[in-house]
Amino acid sequence: MSIDRRGLLALTASGLAMPGLLRANESWPERPVRLIVAWPPGGSTDTVARILQPKLQEVLGKAVIIDNRGGASGSIGAAEAARAQPDGDTWLLAYDTQATNESVMRLPFRTMEAFAPVCLVATGPLALVAHSSTPYHTYADVVAAAKKAPDTLNYATSGVGGLAHVATTLLQQQGGFRMVHVPYRGGGPATQDAVAGHVPLFMSNVVVISQHIKSGVLRPLGVSTRTESRHVPGVPSFAQQGVGDFEAPTWWAFLGRAGTPKPIVDKMHGALRRVLADSDVRAKIEEQGADVVASSPEECGQFLQVEIDRWGKVIRDNGIRADS
Repeated sequence: MSIDRRGLLALTASGLAMPGLLRANESWPERPVRLIVAWPPGGSTDTVARILQPKLQEVLGKAVIIDNRGGASGSIGAAEAARAQPDGDTWLLAYDTQATNESVMRLPFRTMEAFAPVCLVATGPLALVAHSSTPYHTYADVVAAAKKAPDTLNYATSGVGGLAHVATTLLQQQGGFRMVHVPYRGGGPATQDAVAGHVPLFMSNVVVISQHIKSGVLRPLGVSTRTESRHVPGVPSFAQQGVGDFEAPTWWAFLGRAGTPKPIVDKMHGALRRVLADSDVRAKIEEQGADVVASSPEECGQFLQVEIDRWGKVIRDNGIRADS
């Protein structure tokens, strides 16, 4: 049987005539691995990445280079990852804004089309905190102040359209009060101003503020998990404080470029599972205020789709845009 040029190309495209590629998959990684963190140094995503990095290098047998590409609520770094070749050399450690950005702004990609889910690394609570110099000792204090003087009380987040922003918008909607959003270019800069007292309230994941809660500089008023979180003991959830069934956990996920060969995705997933099973790595992540998940690629993909659909509706219902 003869095979014409068109047939040979079809076979090649399907991978049936690519033993060289199969061998490359087996030998991956042959070069240092680039891990894009779409946030500046000092934020929670950068912190999680640097906890993973040493052990991941050890397991893969190659250097893992963290590339901080901050800006536009994580969309600049995500767009950079979406342009990468699907060869397993470039990966993205995504934050919760990955599920909200495509509803908030115009992007050159769609998350579920541009990326191959690898692993939901960890989840954790968001916490609304007040600087210790403010008069806000409970969430009820904040609601009362905001109702008394609408659109005067400032609260910070790591950026427009992130889960902290969208979740706080939903809290205001359900509680019938209004505050003023002060967005920052990442959790690191926002934390600096919150700790300095330049902004009275800050909605953030616990990873970047846990040490400041422990020191007493930042006073926690409520958490976004359905019930009290072990990471902020003694602080009731918003749901426990009368906000219906409110729940908005933050999260970090490891993504590859769509089209990355499945053997490479599976190998990276296996490496991450080994890293996240390491007692030292788990302890460091949990000490920061997050819970290790270490999901399968399929579970990660399902989680991402639910988050995109759920928060996209809140964003559309409230008219949240990149300039809001």
